[in-house]
Amino acid sequence: DLHSCDTDPRAWAPVAGASHVSRTDRACSKIDSGTHPPLSPSHTLLSPCSAPERHVVVQCVSSETPPVRRDYHSKEYQQWSSRTETTQQKPGIRDKGSPQKPESKFRHVFGQTVKAEQGYDDIRVSKVTWDSSFCAVNPKFLAVIVESSGGGAFLVLPLVKSGRVDKNYPLVNGHSGPVLDIDWCPHDDNILASCSEDTTAMVWQIPDHSLTRPLSDPVVVLEGHSKRVGIITWHPTARNILLTAGSDNLVIIWNVGTGEPLITMDDHPDLIYSISWNRNGSLFCTTCKDRRLRVCDPRKRDVVAERLAPHEGIRPMRAIFTKDGNIFTTGFTRMSQRELGLWDPTNFEEPIALLELDTSNGVLLPYYDADASMVYLCGKGDSSIRYFEITDEPPFVHYLSTFSSKEPQRGMGFMPKRGVDVTKCEIARLFKLLDKKCEPITMTVPRKSDLFQDDLYPDTAGPEPAMEPEEWLNGRDEDPSWGGYVAHKSREFKVSKKNVLDSRPTTRRSVSTLDTNNLPPELLGRLLEELQNLKATVLSQEKRISDLENKLSQFTNGTD
Repeated sequence: DLHSCDTDPRAWAPVAGASHVSRTDRACSKIDSGTHPPLSPSHTLLSPCSAPERHVVVQCVSSETPPVRRDYHSKEYQQWSSRTETTQQKPGIRDKGSPQKPESKFRHVFGQTVKAEQGYDDIRVSKVTWDSSFCAVNPKFLAVIVESSGGGAFLVLPLVKSGRVDKNYPLVNGHSGPVLDIDWCPHDDNILASCSEDTTAMVWQIPDHSLTRPLSDPVVVLEGHSKRVGIITWHPTARNILLTAGSDNLVIIWNVGTGEPLITMDDHPDLIYSISWNRNGSLFCTTCKDRRLRVCDPRKRDVVAERLAPHEGIRPMRAIFTKDGNIFTTGFTRMSQRELGLWDPTNFEEPIALLELDTSNGVLLPYYDADASMVYLCGKGDSSIRYFEITDEPPFVHYLSTFSSKEPQRGMGFMPKRGVDVTKCEIARLFKLLDKKCEPITMTVPRKSDLFQDDLYPDTAGPEPAMEPEEWLNGRDEDPSWGGYVAHKSREFKVSKKNVLDSRPTTRRSVSTLDTNNLPPELLGRLLEELQNLKATVLSQEKRISDLENKLSQFTNGTD
């Protein structure tokens, strides 16, 4: 008595080459144990790629009975599964062949927009047609590329200065063309780099307080590209190393301390879409308009690995390195569906994971949290943020959840991990750009305890550089220095050529702020003596001014 394949309510998973798989002679433990209907010659065993573990997947290849696909999350399947497992397992004993996977501690991460008064309003976000994030943020400042007449400009606000932004608030406006990309230095929270359509890149030093007048004098101007510069990114571990990429298809690595180019690479035949350093800065990966994903060694000036069309669509791709050395990519399928992938650069033949998302048109910008192994996908024009966890267990890229809001985003900024609020179990903070404002979004893991959660906050990259530019150029590689979540004082930006910083006067301190307890007695005595002399001088000048005023009044009254 043969049973139809409709008897089993499991999901059927047809795979390539199914017709060449052996039939009933390749039975498995479920068939031997009698918990599954016997197979007829018109049934074929298939790979269990899409079915639950330990279940035989069968497809009917008879021309009379079409294959049936059912949802294995359905109630019917759950009932069938519980019955079969009851017959195979003794109570209280778990099958050793299917160990239970530990649940992720990030499975309940939820996003929340801050209160309206904690946002930033009346910001004229740039309307330049360039797939940039238009926003950069660090633990001290928020920078946004804005609309500006007569050249390019961006707005820099201290994070504490929330609320409505004055329309006359001073801008950073040294570029003569629209600004396309900005990036904060990971080793100094007061240093910001920008690039523009005017073919230059500039490095700025932002004062700790709010700007009181427009800033138009950069510390360093980097001139080496012949066309617009669209990508700028700092080296993660070496001091003063900056990478730029332009529409002239060149990648230039600079030492901004001297303002000189160190390395120039011309391996890309077309427009470069994105560039990402790996964790220690020994390699970087690029995506290009020629549909190739490349891994480059800048010190060898060579492409060490490449993959043609990791996503089959012709629309722009993005790629970032993960902490394990794999590459996470976003792109489009041939049918213009958005897609994400995970690749091993040592073996580009097959992806580790490949997942289709939806049919939206916006380019997916990935933001990676190396400490939590999470990636946040923000599509331009989308009103949602998807986040995934990357692990070393199948399916490798695990969907966690989606944060949705009403208005579409124009760009996004991602706070470094040392800038999050650990007292609220905040693991990420994103800054969503809308047409006229910027909304911070907090990503939080719900915890009952108010104590510091060590499992959520491993050691993170600190602001101290791990090496100097010369050491990196000579072949040294270092992981980021671990700085934890302690606020650090701003360090001086090191330059070896004359620049604006050299001519700036030193900050004066009033006598009232000096610690007199630590001064030598001789110096204290001299200071008091000078103070007495200054008081006497002031009094004499006041007497002289008073006498002159009296004489002037006599002349004006006609008495003399």
